[in-house]
Amino acid sequence: MATISFARGAPSLDIVDVEGLRESARLAFDNDPAGTTAYGTSVGYVPLREWIAEQHGVAAEQVLVTNGSMQADAFLFELMVGAGDGVVVESPTYDRTLLNLRGRGADIHMFDLERDGIDVEQLAGALGQGFRPKLAHIIPNFQNPAGYTLSAAKRGRLLELATEHDFTIFEDDPYVSIRFEGEPLPTMLSQDDAGKVVYASSFSKTVCPGIRVGYLVGPQAVIKQIQTLATNTYISPNMVAQSIVNQFARSGRMDGAIETVKTALRARRDALVAALERELPEARFQAPQGGYFMWVELPEAVDVAELERAAAAREVIFVKGTDFLLEGGANTLRLAYSGVNPEQIDEGITRLAEAVRSLGVAA
Repeated sequence: MATISFARGAPSLDIVDVEGLRESARLAFDNDPAGTTAYGTSVGYVPLREWIAEQHGVAAEQVLVTNGSMQADAFLFELMVGAGDGVVVESPTYDRTLLNLRGRGADIHMFDLERDGIDVEQLAGALGQGFRPKLAHIIPNFQNPAGYTLSAAKRGRLLELATEHDFTIFEDDPYVSIRFEGEPLPTMLSQDDAGKVVYASSFSKTVCPGIRVGYLVGPQAVIKQIQTLATNTYISPNMVAQSIVNQFARSGRMDGAIETVKTALRARRDALVAALERELPEARFQAPQGGYFMWVELPEAVDVAELERAAAAREVIFVKGTDFLLEGGANTLRLAYSGVNPEQIDEGITRLAEAVRSLGVAA
């Protein structure tokens, strides 16, 4: 029996444009061998930096290209968050974010994540009672782990709160391009008139995970300080990878690659919804409009730590909801549908349901 993994947010090889990447690599070395093979500078591969700036309608000086978006996150946290500093995060949130912030000794405050994004009025209440965060980490589109999207109204309210209470919004947006349903929403960055937003995204979800290219966009003064951190960390990021991404983006292959990914993800999301409704009708979830992940809440009697073991015995892997929380969530899990095809999803959920029933708990 082959293992079926719902654990990792990465596309399967069959939806990666390998031929396009091969051609982009050839163009990178043919068109700019010196820039592709050199150390470069800490701001990243300059033509790619300029392309990103054009996409966001900002000056190139507001962009820094990094080795993946997690490196971008780490730089921003290093610059802005010290021991004891208040940081707003969604509940649940990305487990690596929690790990990084805990490592920095941050005073982490989790605010409920509703199906239209973070509970902004809960945050407003805390701010009104004297809570003074340095930073609010928000994943606005197809949030990891929940798959939820922050509404337009809540985006506006967050910007108001950041301006009024003088904190930075870290708009962490690696999934923005992989919407396969509904209308896209403006970024908070594009609506920021007060210099309160630093934006991050990644090419891992649109080109391929192994490319490890991400970026930050923000106020020029902030990017300049992070540039210094980058210089002291690695002199320059991976110029070869960034040059390949530049060619991939400028050649027109990016749009086609994204469409391929979105078509596959929609089919996989639909297969997951159908399988859950058939096999685990007691499960509660919201079908995402894009991205890689779905948050599933099982009856309270189910302990996901026990379920993880029972599922592993049936060669099914997922990530416990408790990994994304500071407390609670013992009956929740995250299912990543990006790396499994519809047939594997159907079989995997059948096995997962068997694992749930094996625990002998009442629905």
